[in-house]
Amino acid sequence: MSETFQNLTRPDDKLFFRKNDRNDVRLGEIVPQTKYEDASIVILGCPQDEGVRRNGGREGARLAPDAIRQEFYRLTPFGIHHKICDLGNLELQNSLEETHDALTNITKKILEDKKKLIVLGGGNDISYADGRAMSEVFGAGNWLGVNIDAYFDVRADVERSSGTPYRQLLEEKLIRPDYLYEIAFQPQYVSPAYYRYLQNLGVNMVSVDQIRSRETADLELRELMRQKFIRHSESLTAFFAFDLHAIRSSDAPGTSVPSPIGLRSGEFLNLVQFAAKLVNTKLIEFTEVNPNFDVDNRTSKLVAVAIHRFCSSQPKING
Repeated sequence: MSETFQNLTRPDDKLFFRKNDRNDVRLGEIVPQTKYEDASIVILGCPQDEGVRRNGGREGARLAPDAIRQEFYRLTPFGIHHKICDLGNLELQNSLEETHDALTNITKKILEDKKKLIVLGGGNDISYADGRAMSEVFGAGNWLGVNIDAYFDVRADVERSSGTPYRQLLEEKLIRPDYLYEIAFQPQYVSPAYYRYLQNLGVNMVSVDQIRSRETADLELRELMRQKFIRHSESLTAFFAFDLHAIRSSDAPGTSVPSPIGLRSGEFLNLVQFAAKLVNTKLIEFTEVNPNFDVDNRTSKLVAVAIHRFCSSQPKING
């Protein structure tokens, strides 16, 4: 395996659930057998919440990658026609900045190997590292970034945190503003100054109320993105960042900053399936799950189902 992956730690074997029933095989019995070279979908964890701490959120997101794995590997492979490899967790570096650098390098390698990547946070500051990798592999003008979140994450702080990733990507010109989508934001949580900042740049913004006013949650996003993909179908790739802050706390109680309102689980899963069905989606991430505050592992289970939906909604391999 590539030297780029030397900073990774394999998941604990106990996370791979085994039913030991040949008529009811689980993903925990299949995924560990798949080599990286043979996989078309790769799972990678980044177990840190330093960015959350810096931004004043509840610490605990560092526990999320393994909590999500524990639920995901209990599921069956029904409908999944692509091989999945789990590379494990990134070993944290001496600072958040160095951890981001390491994550960018690993993400770049996986994307260059033409595999689809699912990154498990951790705090959503990893969107900067993942977005930077998208820019370096595909070019700043050749990718769409979709942030599904209650917040914009464009704080003008000097120190990077979970509140700064999209400001960093924009200010460093790693993404075109009109190729960035801020989806499901909640007006009561966002600064008018940051709204005007994004508006002046030409960033696409759709509030949670706009999303929920449509018949299906993904309709607004589909209409916004349709023309860009029609014009650039061969060149544009897509990155979807699913921050669990976008989900109402009754459905996802275990987050860094819970909210009583937001997307319902079904609406959230519609958006995940939309991302999966776009052939040019190369990278998705799930962030801000906080197992310390979860109830019956409800939030980790929701993300596990979302990963399953993403994998099972991929186009079937011919032959």
